[in-house]
Amino acid sequence: MDSDKINEMQVLEQTLHNLILQKQNFQMELSETQSALAEMEKSGDDVFKIVGQLMIKADKDKIKEELSGREKILELRLKSLERQEDSFMKKLDGLKEEVVDSQNN
Repeated sequence: MDSDKINEMQVLEQTLHNLILQKQNFQMELSETQSALAEMEKSGDDVFKIVGQLMIKADKDKIKEELSGREKILELRLKSLERQEDSFMKKLDGLKEEVVDSQNN
């Protein structure tokens, strides 16, 4: 029984690790998106977008709308990942307590 719980803990720890890496990637992407929005506000009317290997002139309002939409999506994904992270942490803490309790008895 303890080995099952220990295996489950290891799986949860690995899943949690992957979740944290994914969360860090989303945080970095959100930061870049917010930075792009801030820089765009400072710029004049000319805004450019990189498409493949080209930089093309784009409509500032359209780009702002795209970036704002992307920002909202990333924030929602981050909140979801944070909820999952909390859930996994609680499960992991519960399993740790069970393993410790079973070893003390």
